[in-house]
Amino acid sequence: MKVAAVKTPGGLDNIVIETRAEPTPGPGEILVRVHASSLNFHDYAVVMGRIAAADGRIPMSDGAGEVIAVGAGVTAFQPGDHVLSLFFPNWASGGPSFERMGGVPGDHVDGFAAEFVAAPASAFTRVPAGWSYAEAATLPCAALTAWRALMVEARIKPGDVVLTQGTGGVSIFALQFAKAAGAIVISTSSSGSKLERLKVLGADHLVNYKETPEWGQAAAALTGGRGVDVVVEVGGAGTLGQSLQAVRIGGHISLIGVLAGWAGEVPTAVAMGKNVAIKGVTVGSRAHQEDMIEALEVTGIRPAIDSSFTLDKIANAFAHQAANKHFGKICLEF
Repeated sequence: MKVAAVKTPGGLDNIVIETRAEPTPGPGEILVRVHASSLNFHDYAVVMGRIAAADGRIPMSDGAGEVIAVGAGVTAFQPGDHVLSLFFPNWASGGPSFERMGGVPGDHVDGFAAEFVAAPASAFTRVPAGWSYAEAATLPCAALTAWRALMVEARIKPGDVVLTQGTGGVSIFALQFAKAAGAIVISTSSSGSKLERLKVLGADHLVNYKETPEWGQAAAALTGGRGVDVVVEVGGAGTLGQSLQAVRIGGHISLIGVLAGWAGEVPTAVAMGKNVAIKGVTVGSRAHQEDMIEALEVTGIRPAIDSSFTLDKIANAFAHQAANKHFGKICLEF
């Protein structure tokens, strides 16, 4: 079978296409013919060597495909079923823990940049009814992170004001989930054309953070000075200060990404004075993913897919991601 592998020390020039033996499913496992994956910042960090992984690691945390064969004792799936991977295959339900957050595909173990994958049946859920493999492959990391941030941790309700940042996969899913829940959404971007596309997806208010550096105050002003109820914070240290300006007293910040910095100054006095809840969110459990899939089928939400690349063009896909010109998810289709 054809796979993409990352050679130490990482970097786009160190992604190689190899031929490896096709795996066979052991007891409790299923063999999946992978048809699609999607790129996340986590995957980029792995291939660039920012997250340490074994030499020759097959990257990509997200995968969607068809069950080809099942191992002894498997009853949840049968050949022909369409399945979707879990970012945390050991996290079935409940809260996060060290043990539950292990085994991440493409990081701790080989991932889905391969034509075939054999893994425990418990590491998969069903694909939403009527969804293509590429659409489904956008869900395990980005969509589930947005779902848990808003629906599980922040517990948004109709009328809440949610602030999203940028036009990556997590932010666009957050916009879609928030609108489906009856929330008011303020979306930011540095691109006027991207802001217009966010408006088409339902954003109620738009802020160009390039033109308005103090976008946190601008967002708060859109609420009459009260502040937003929830911020979906994907920037990290570089944007957290503005998010604290935007959020209301007693509000919630879901801290998801580090796109604008791994570390830096944080106005802790503002966080304290506003009694803000800052909650770190890293994807979610199997139970969360199953709930999200049911919600997607009921609401009719579909992902925003920017572009698709073949497996042998995986380095080009990551270069496109690094250029930061995409809107929504970038996919691999095999």
